[in-house]
This record gives sequence, C-alpha cells and structure tokens, in this order.
Amino acid sequence: MTRLIKRYGSRKLYDTEESRYVLLEDIAAWIRQGQQIRVVDNKTTEDVTAQTLVQIISEEGRRGTHSFSNDVLHDLIRFGQDAVSSGVQRIQEGVDKFVQASLDRLAPVRKARDEVNLLRTRLEELELSLMEMEAQKAKKTPPGFSKWGGEKPAARPRKAAAARTRDK
Repeated sequence: MTRLIKRYGSRKLYDTEESRYVLLEDIAAWIRQGQQIRVVDNKTTEDVTAQTLVQIISEEGRRGTHSFSNDVLHDLIRFGQDAVSSGVQRIQEGVDKFVQASLDRLAPVRKARDEVNLLRTRLEELELSLMEMEAQKAKKTPPGFSKWGGEKPAARPRKAAAARTRDK
C-alpha cells in the first residue's frame, strides 16, 4: 500500500497514515524500509513525489550521506527516466543470472524432485489400474458369489437346505 503524504504551502509534510507532521528523514527511512510513498500538494492535489525525492537526495548530499556517485547523478540528469529504467533492468538481469546459477548448483535437489514427481505419477496410475481391475471383477462376478471368489455366506444355507430336502 502506498503511504500518502500531503505537502502544505509552508513546505510542511503531513503523513495521513499516522496523522502527524513528518520530516524528509522520516520519508527517506520509510523508503529504505521498502514503503512506497506518494506526496501530493494539499492545495492543488498535484503529485509532487518526484520533487520530494529529489529534495531528499539533495539534503543527504549536503550532509554527505548520499549514496550516489557523481557519475550516477550525471547519468540520471543526462538520461532521465531511461537511466533509471536501464539501471533497474541491469539489476534484474543480474538477479536472474544469480538465481539461475543457484538453481544449477541445486541439480541433486532438482533430480530428487523429478523422481518424486515420477513416483507420484506412477502411484496414481497404479491406483487407477487397481480401481479398474476391481470394477471389472465386480462385473464378472456371477450372482450368489462374492467378488473375491467362492459362494456368498448367505447363499450357503439355502443350498444346504435344498440338498437336505432332495436327499429325503
């Protein structure tokens, strides 16, 4: 979620989430923690986020705490948004290469995962085959007989009684 900051004509910054005035240092800290911010002019509702971020960088530069080299700042001015986009793209490519290299080192884990998937598939096939065999066996079982072979227990007394009646 993006944190909304309102900038007043007096250049005061008001955090709408915490309902208090904040300093540029507070905003910088939130950004370093991964928070997204949006700064709007209270009177015009114009988005002034970029100007505020530049102001944060400028203030840090005056205090000697900025993390940008002169070359990066020159490129940023020279190429504008393209410099940022290409920098992000280079970082993303580096991360992708790192992740791929890490995965390649995990070949035994990948092999084990593939074997487990194969075993799972074969187990499902075996269960399906057993269910089909039971269904076929149930269809072929003659009346009065169980599907496991032999006569049903309930059928035996009738045959025995019928045999006794015949013998008399």
